[in-house]
Amino acid sequence: MVLKVLTGNYAVAEAVKLARVDVVAAYPITPQTSIVEKLAEYIESGELEAKMIRVESEHSALAAVFGAAIAGARAFTATSSQGLLYMHEWVHWVSRARIPVVMAIVTRAIGTPWNIWPDHADFLDQRDTGWIMSFAMDNQEVLDLTIQAFKISEDPRVYLPVMIGLEGFILGHTSMPVDVPDPDKVAEWLGPRRQPYVIDGSKPWALGSLAWPEETEEMFMDIQKAMEESKKVIVEVDEEYGRLFGRKYGGLIACHRCSDAKYHIVSMGAWSGDIIESIELLRNEGYPVGLIRIRYVRPFPDKEIYGIVSNSRAVIVFDRAISYGSMGPLYMDLVAGLTKYTRKLPYMRNIIAGIGGVNITYQDFYKLIKETIDSLEKGVEPPVFTWYHRRG
Repeated sequence: MVLKVLTGNYAVAEAVKLARVDVVAAYPITPQTSIVEKLAEYIESGELEAKMIRVESEHSALAAVFGAAIAGARAFTATSSQGLLYMHEWVHWVSRARIPVVMAIVTRAIGTPWNIWPDHADFLDQRDTGWIMSFAMDNQEVLDLTIQAFKISEDPRVYLPVMIGLEGFILGHTSMPVDVPDPDKVAEWLGPRRQPYVIDGSKPWALGSLAWPEETEEMFMDIQKAMEESKKVIVEVDEEYGRLFGRKYGGLIACHRCSDAKYHIVSMGAWSGDIIESIELLRNEGYPVGLIRIRYVRPFPDKEIYGIVSNSRAVIVFDRAISYGSMGPLYMDLVAGLTKYTRKLPYMRNIIAGIGGVNITYQDFYKLIKETIDSLEKGVEPPVFTWYHRRG
């Protein structure tokens, strides 16, 4: 291990270098750009033997990565916000083709109005695309998730693309100490590239041809089966990584103070660290509260969360995105997922906050959690859906 001080974006680039990718294609967009700038530096200096493809748009970036991947290359790209929306057609195409690809999403609010600050809307907009979706809390996890993404994506039980989310600026441009594992050990662990088929011109292939409805449905069902199978793979990879490199996170979720908690908070991303601070303050005051941090949105960890909250008095889900006309995406996924295991849910509250990059502090979380628990202890249920707007 080597300790380096890295921004979240540089942690992604470091992990991609460790994975020894063959092809990088990308188009610059704030706040993602410094990932591919750093990768270009690695390629130019000879630290990474890879081909950098300069393209005219994000749509072309993922198309180029897809072409490289089906030809047998380990390939990577990254984007944010409007760029992700622009490549959306290819996001679906890659997963339908069942080809391993890794992409980093440095989150940023979707315009208009024009906004460069982060929330989770661009990332969570991809929930139905057939990609495995992970999200980091800090820069160490950014690096570790990115390395693991290649292992998961290329597992024969999966063969699905993987995207890693991190908040723009909050993680992307903030420097933190990061333990970087030995390059040779990472290369040995990842092994050679694996994929279900290769199109290299040696024999005729047809990709993306017209299919009958029944065949199309069967292919889509296979994606769902692979997504479910990936739950086992994610846990295995997390365990293996922990044994080899000294860090494991818990698989699909990470828990803080969950074992004896009566009230549970559910969150995703960097602000989970602020929630942990608020939980410690509340614990000192006698509030039995714990945090369930979602590390993988797809496959969604409903069973894993149910095992924790089945006897909970209440669950508060903090969402940094909203499905307009409904509620927060994490909340909706969780409520729907829990109904597979029980008809009697605990009181569940959804709090939307931090949209468009509005700063939410540990004091805000402390206040919202405390007020919710105090009301419930008095027999009064707060509104199930709340939009918390903080000014200044």
